Amino acid sequence: MKELNFIDYLFLYSLISIWLVLLINIVLATSGYIYYLKMNNTNIKLIDDEECPIVSIMVPAHNEGKVIYKTVRSLLLLNYPNDKYEIIVINDNSSDNTYDELLKVKEEFKAENLKILNTDKITGGKGKSNALNLGYELSKGEYIAIYDADNTTEKNALRYLITTILSSDKLGAVIGKFRTRNRDRNLLTKFINIETLSFQWMSQAGRWQLLNLCTIPGTNFVIKKSVLEELGGWDTKAISEDTEISFRLYKLGYKIAFMPKAVTWEQEPETVKVWFKQRTRWAKGNIYVLNKYIMKIFTEKPSKVVFDVLYFFLVYILFLSSVFISDFIFLISMFTNVKIQIAGNFNILWIMAYILFILEVAVTLSMEKGQSSIKNILLIPIMYFTYCQMWLLVALNSIIQYWKDKILKREVKWYKTERF
Repeated sequence: MKELNFIDYLFLYSLISIWLVLLINIVLATSGYIYYLKMNNTNIKLIDDEECPIVSIMVPAHNEGKVIYKTVRSLLLLNYPNDKYEIIVINDNSSDNTYDELLKVKEEFKAENLKILNTDKITGGKGKSNALNLGYELSKGEYIAIYDADNTTEKNALRYLITTILSSDKLGAVIGKFRTRNRDRNLLTKFINIETLSFQWMSQAGRWQLLNLCTIPGTNFVIKKSVLEELGGWDTKAISEDTEISFRLYKLGYKIAFMPKAVTWEQEPETVKVWFKQRTRWAKGNIYVLNKYIMKIFTEKPSKVVFDVLYFFLVYILFLSSVFISDFIFLISMFTNVKIQIAGNFNILWIMAYILFILEVAVTLSMEKGQSSIKNILLIPIMYFTYCQMWLLVALNSIIQYWKDKILKREVKWYKTERF
């Protein structure tokens, strides 16, 4: 056997890492499938009106004139007693017609429970975490619900969330599910729809089924106000404020439950440029959280925080670096004389991994009504070589931007997704 060279070791690293993450995702997808089957067969009795606690719904909005009317309208039409919830829209230093649209919907519905908090360039315009903290200071509810400005909520979404969080004192928060409202707009939104169902919600369901572990998304969740007071609000330095607050919540000893029947529909990016900026913000935010908590693995006893840190490390660092390395090896073997010297037919392992990827995604789509169509199934093989590879550029750009901010001590700016 020939002596292994550097390329051989890189190849083994990428192969082992990809299969490790793939097998973990298969376990999560299987567990998520079991959880969804269980939920589909469970008849949940929603709480009666007199049992409903007071809830403060907060909507951060910066230049959301294109979507804010529809969002607030859906919140005003929720199946929840009008005198038991307030809506606080933080009009965060907007320069468009967001305020006019808010006045329009407030007048149309005579909505006394709709409050508009206007900020300027001094008090606002500093990102979502800052806006949420400002709204939180005005809130009167026992529970705080968060919705993004592009969301259209289903009528029972809030009641499902509240019913669940009232079921156990151990729950600090409960998350619902968001779906892609504009999924048929173009090829990109179709890929995003598949990604959301397969790699976000099936993963959340699987982690909840296996470990009673979930991560708060940016929208459609409810959290106890008393827990927020313990946490001291949102971390204004975190551009992925949802992931960061999840970690701190677990450190207090609370759980975050997943209620998939609480559904909201949101608008996803319709151009690659907007998608790239949004995903870069997500990745930079997760790198911030990893950097903040990675040492906890070595200094604290095993906890849900440790499991979550390891999971994010596997997904965002190990897997993405492995795919990048495998692509690099493929290219240099095509155009140079450098060859892998390890004996064995590794092409079979790559083909098997590709087939498993297709099967895993196809199974997750089968859990959503109308999503396991022939068109979607045919998109999966294409998605791996196109959409999934775009994530490599996102990850690389995010790492570079994160460390440039750290080295140059630049203020981290929160990119607001452009609406259509």
